Amino acid sequence: MVSYIIRRLLLMFPTLIGIVTITFLITQFVPGGPIDQIKVMLKGHAGAASEAGGAGAIKGNKSGQEIDPEQLEKLKKVYHLDRPVLERYLRTFLWYTPKNPKDPFIERVLNYDNWDGFLVFKFGNSFYRNKTVLELVKEKLPVSLSLGITSFFISYIVCIVLGIAKAVKSGERFDTITSVIVLIGYSAPGFVVAIFLIVFLGPGDKAIAHLIPLSGLTSAGSVGYDDWSNWDKLLDYLHHLAAPLFCYMLGSFATLTMLTKNSILEEMKKQYVTTARAKGLSQNTVLFKHILKNSLIPLITGFPIGFLSMFFTGSLLLEQIFTLDGLGLLSYQAVIQRDYPIVLGSLFIFTLIALIGQLLTDISYVIVDRRISFEESQG
Repeated sequence: MVSYIIRRLLLMFPTLIGIVTITFLITQFVPGGPIDQIKVMLKGHAGAASEAGGAGAIKGNKSGQEIDPEQLEKLKKVYHLDRPVLERYLRTFLWYTPKNPKDPFIERVLNYDNWDGFLVFKFGNSFYRNKTVLELVKEKLPVSLSLGITSFFISYIVCIVLGIAKAVKSGERFDTITSVIVLIGYSAPGFVVAIFLIVFLGPGDKAIAHLIPLSGLTSAGSVGYDDWSNWDKLLDYLHHLAAPLFCYMLGSFATLTMLTKNSILEEMKKQYVTTARAKGLSQNTVLFKHILKNSLIPLITGFPIGFLSMFFTGSLLLEQIFTLDGLGLLSYQAVIQRDYPIVLGSLFIFTLIALIGQLLTDISYVIVDRRISFEESQG
């Protein structure tokens, strides 16, 4: 088991390096880099000035469309585009730059401030936001935490209870009705449901009822909000969270619910269940003491990666519709603006979390089911 974990940990590094390398190479060939983005912005401003100022502004438009060569070189230096591609690639992962060359060699090497790159968890600064990547992720994290943590626990609790009920009443009307409802929710895209909710229950004038707030997860900034009690602030937070959370969770119920139901039905057909019933054990004892212990293994083993991913969940469309400033919107804007430090940094963080979650999932298989052994399977 220990040797398996060590091998998996060692394999994480080439996997991370490979994913980030492919993305880095793509960014080198995709048109519309930071310099091109600034040129477009300057042309846009010049065009607006032309429309507003007439002929006098048109001259400014022609001269303003081009960046002065000296300014261009300064911009390239700011974005580190003046360096060779190989150096920029190496700086992405690990780069040593001693701040004080007069310090002893060992002290310089061991000084954390002298190292840069993803492998020492330094992701650089955003091109446009004047903040580090970690600061931006930290700023957007509350939205992702609100959606991720709440949806994760509600989904697991509701799906397990509903799956058990459907398995016990398999083939009955309750099973049929709930299956139809769950599958309809699974087939309906969350962003489509969000649009309907905004149109009919949102803040617009044509809404049937104004149940969905205008934006954000709280009413912070509104008149009198600071004087509200903690209970009122909690209710306000739940009010803002309800609609995006419902749309975000809509498609997740079907998979977990049907997996729970089918696992229980599969266990019910096994010999040990027949033996337990023949001994005179009650239905509840057989179900909760014997069947659930084995049937919930697929759900339990999926818990680690789901638990880690809930901290960094994000949905671009839902965040746009409900005006939530989360990680999904941050990643989208970074791609559109060619903000490469955010693109590569967030990709590195999310990939690392996914790999760790997958490792914990494999380990949980062994912990939950002692019959599984990595050593035996590899032998």
